[in-house]
Amino acid sequence: MIIVDRALQAREEAGKPIKVGMIGAGFMGRGIANQIANSVPGMELVAISNRRIDTAQQAYSEAGIEDVKVVSTLKDLEDAIAISGKVITEDPMLLCRAEGIDALIEVTGAVEFGAQVVMEAIAYRKHVIMMNAELDGTVGSILKVYADKAGVILTACDGDQPGVQMNLYRFVKSIGLTPLLCGNVKGLQDPYRNPTTQEAFAKRWGQKPHMVTSFADGSKISFEQAIVANATGMKVAKRGMLGYNFTGHVDEMTNMYDVEQLQALGGIVDYVVGAKPGPGVFVFATHDDPKQRHYLNLYKLGEGPLYSFYTPYHLCHFEVPMSVARAVLFHDHVLSPLGGPLVDVVTTAKIDLKTGETLDGIGYYMTYGQAENSHTAQEQNLLPMGLAEGCRLKRDIPKDQVLTYDDVELPAGRLCDKLRTEQNAYFAQGKTLAAVG
Repeated sequence: MIIVDRALQAREEAGKPIKVGMIGAGFMGRGIANQIANSVPGMELVAISNRRIDTAQQAYSEAGIEDVKVVSTLKDLEDAIAISGKVITEDPMLLCRAEGIDALIEVTGAVEFGAQVVMEAIAYRKHVIMMNAELDGTVGSILKVYADKAGVILTACDGDQPGVQMNLYRFVKSIGLTPLLCGNVKGLQDPYRNPTTQEAFAKRWGQKPHMVTSFADGSKISFEQAIVANATGMKVAKRGMLGYNFTGHVDEMTNMYDVEQLQALGGIVDYVVGAKPGPGVFVFATHDDPKQRHYLNLYKLGEGPLYSFYTPYHLCHFEVPMSVARAVLFHDHVLSPLGGPLVDVVTTAKIDLKTGETLDGIGYYMTYGQAENSHTAQEQNLLPMGLAEGCRLKRDIPKDQVLTYDDVELPAGRLCDKLRTEQNAYFAQGKTLAAVG
C-alpha cells in the first residue's frame, strides 16, 4: 500500500503517532515490536500484554527499548501512555479498555482467549488487527458483525499469506479481471506430523513445536484458505482442497484447473506443494474482453483462459504495521468476512482416537484440520477444528475420520462455543444480534 508510507510520515511530522497495543509477545510478536520501534515512523507500540512479563520485556528489549513500566491497573497504564511511556502487563483486558490506544494487534493464535480479547476490544471500540486465522476461521463472521456495529475495523493482516492473497486479489479485480482461484504455495504437507517430528525444526527457528506442526499437518493452511474464501466469496473444490504436488512455476499450472468448475463454484481457494516461487501466493483469473486478452498475451501472460498473477514472498511481521495504518488512517480492512462463512475447517482424527480421551489443540498429536464448504459442514454437523481442543470423546474415532458434534462433549462455559452457536443462528435465520453473555 504505497499511500500508507506518506500518511504515516505525515503523522510523524505532526507529532501524532498511531498508538498501538499488542497482545502476545512470542516469536511473531517480538518481530512486530522490533519493526514498529525501528522501521515505522508515525507509529508507536505503547503497550504489550503477555502472560509472562519477562517475555513482554524481551520484546521491547530486542527492539532496543529498555525503559518500560510494569502495570496492573488501568489508571497506571493510561497514565504511562499519556506521557509517551512504554508499558507491559499480564492483563490483556487493560489494553482493550485503555484510552490512548488506537488499535490492537492480536498475536496469540488461541481461539478461546482470542475471542475474549477481541470481544472486549470491540466493546471499547478498538480497531483489531489479527494474526489469528484460527479464531477468524472459527467465529470471524460473527465477530465482524459486532465490529461493524461498533464502527471499528476487525481484520487479518498484511504479510501473512491470506493478506497477501487478498491484496493480490484486489489488484487483479482492479484491472478488470475476474479472480477464480486464490492459491497458497507450500513446501510440505503431511497430516500426520506432530510436535515430536517437528521439534528440531522448531528449535532451529526459535518457534514452538505445535505451531510448526500446524503448518506441516495442513491445519494452518486450511484456516488461512478458509478466511480467504470467506473474504472473497469462494469455496473449496473438495474437502481438504485439491492440493496438487507440482515442482514447476505456478504460471505453468493454469491448464490444471477446470475453468467451468471454478466458475460454477464462484471461484475456489486452494494450495500447491512444491511449486515455485515458494513460499508465495497466486491468483488465477479470467478476462471476458477478447481485446484485453490480446493485450494480456502481448504482456506475456499467455492466451488464457486463466491468467496467472503471483507474489513470490510473504513477509509476515514486516507488513503488519501497514495493516494498522490502513485500519486507523483509512478505515480499510485487509481481509474480513463478507458475511456468513463459506468455508470452515473441520476436525479430523490424526490417529485412532478412543472413548473418554480429551482432544489436544491445533498442531498437536490427535487431530488435524481440513477445509470444507460450510454448507456441508453444517449439514453433517461437523466439529470445527477451532473448537476441538478440550472436547471429550463419546466414542472411538478411526484415523482420518472427521468428527461431528455428536462425537464429543464440549467443555462448559466457553465464549467461543457461544459465539459459534450465535454465528450459525445469525446467518442461517437472520436473527437480531443479541449480546453474548
